[in-house]
Amino acid sequence: MNYKLRSDLQEALLLCKGAFLSAAAFSLVINILMLTPTIYMLQLYDRVLSSRSESTLVMLTLIVIVIFITQGALEWVRSQILVRVSAKLETLLNKRLFIIAYKQSLYTGGQQASGQALDDLTSLRQFLTGNGLFAFFDAPWLPIYIALMFFFHPYYGWAAIFSAIILIILAIINEKSTHKVLEEANALAGKGRALVNKNLRNAEVIESMGMMEDIHQRWLKGSEKVLFLQAIASSRAGLITAISKTLRMLFQSLVLGLGAYLAIQQEISPGLMIAGSILLGRALAPIDLMIGSWKGFVLARAQYARLNNLLTQIPKDKDKMSLPEPKGSIRIEKAVIAPPGAKVAVIKGISLNIDVGDSVGIIGPSGAGKSTLVRALLGVWPAASGKIRLDGADVFAWDRKELGPHIGYLPQDIELFEGTISENIARFGELDSEKVVAAAKMSDVHELILRLPEGYDTVIGVTGGNLSGGQRQRIGLARALYGNPTLVVLDEPNSNLDEQGEIALAKALAQLKQSKVTVVIVTHRNSVLGSVDKLLMLNDGEMIAYGPRDEVLASLQKKQGPAATQKNTPTTLTVPVV
Repeated sequence: MNYKLRSDLQEALLLCKGAFLSAAAFSLVINILMLTPTIYMLQLYDRVLSSRSESTLVMLTLIVIVIFITQGALEWVRSQILVRVSAKLETLLNKRLFIIAYKQSLYTGGQQASGQALDDLTSLRQFLTGNGLFAFFDAPWLPIYIALMFFFHPYYGWAAIFSAIILIILAIINEKSTHKVLEEANALAGKGRALVNKNLRNAEVIESMGMMEDIHQRWLKGSEKVLFLQAIASSRAGLITAISKTLRMLFQSLVLGLGAYLAIQQEISPGLMIAGSILLGRALAPIDLMIGSWKGFVLARAQYARLNNLLTQIPKDKDKMSLPEPKGSIRIEKAVIAPPGAKVAVIKGISLNIDVGDSVGIIGPSGAGKSTLVRALLGVWPAASGKIRLDGADVFAWDRKELGPHIGYLPQDIELFEGTISENIARFGELDSEKVVAAAKMSDVHELILRLPEGYDTVIGVTGGNLSGGQRQRIGLARALYGNPTLVVLDEPNSNLDEQGEIALAKALAQLKQSKVTVVIVTHRNSVLGSVDKLLMLNDGEMIAYGPRDEVLASLQKKQGPAATQKNTPTTLTVPVV
């Protein structure tokens, strides 16, 4: 039962359990070998100096050299284990987190487009390979070192306990004084990064209207607060780190003095006097290192918590059974649709049927819910209640990878991805040149592409490079038509088109109708209405009218009155706002 409750992050760490245990085993051997300087010093004072034996000195030194080489090799192996563990951890989770980031952007219309989760995974991986983690592997051996100090002399043991308690108290103070401050600073820094990303996407608007200085000042307020909080945390941590190092050196010196006193009293040998100081320094080193790297540990802990919560909140998609290729029949059953995270429904209980091969135009005033309905038709946004069915199956029951090639979608805001034009048209799948050219010709953009410097191999940036809005829109239309989809959804397909583009769009719609492709078009322009069979009129999320185009137009004209009928012809009809 508990197995099912684990997040993907916990499962991934569990898969790496063997490697962590191996690293712990290496830490055991390494910490035993770290006693070498203490034992070597003890032997030099108590055996070599008293016997003045050069052969003993040589043999002990050779043994120490071999042990140090072995220790260095083991530490390298331990570090390589953690490097491979961190790489495995990222390999296990990076696809899952990429999909989560994609879904966050998908369900919020790009408002939460962020790579924070992937950044957290990378930072967590880097922490696993840093020195801070080694301190946590070495710290559990502190009781063993203290026990050995007691074996040297009880005073040594109590001095070690006192020193360890003081440093542990400092570590707790460090945690209490920096945790909340760093947490707040990191949260503000995340908001600042999101604000910068959003501003960069709107750089043209900012520059054209001289908004840069005001936008910068707005960002600067948050940035200054982040710097202030980080400065407070760093100042506190720096002070505690300095105190910790000073006290560790002081305790080592005091133990050396204690050893000298005990040697004078002939309770220990001179060798134990030096060995005790070295051993105490080794025992306290992990605590000192933990205090010095506490900021990294706090960040790693926050990153782990964020990743764990994210992976728990957004579960992995279940495998879906393959369905037959869709034919394009759509049935909407009392669908209530709200943007993800919104409490108010935009589409309010719509029911209608779209038959295979129908061309449906969706009209209505701005804010009527047209784009929201389109996103639900495509299965991008879920219905709060009711169903949207494609060929009888809930559109969310389809495997997106299998359904995608049968769907063509042209959004309002055309986004072309970094790559060649041919790759964009082919949707970055397997490149079929015949299909690419066929889609380009159908959208009447073939000749335009051939005139570009590299033709279909012309590389464009994420914003379409030097292409105009109309050119991007026609390439986006070619992408939507690639592979002969059975359902094509066009959201304001002629918003950036000139007269030639309008003619090309009309030809493409005629070819789709001839091929019995189901087409849904959102438009504010009357020029497209001549290409559709049916009209859907929306207003405030409700269906005002739906049916054959001419009947709906006649009904709307009748509602507007005789004046509207005399003023408008069928080709220039102003779509009424109800």
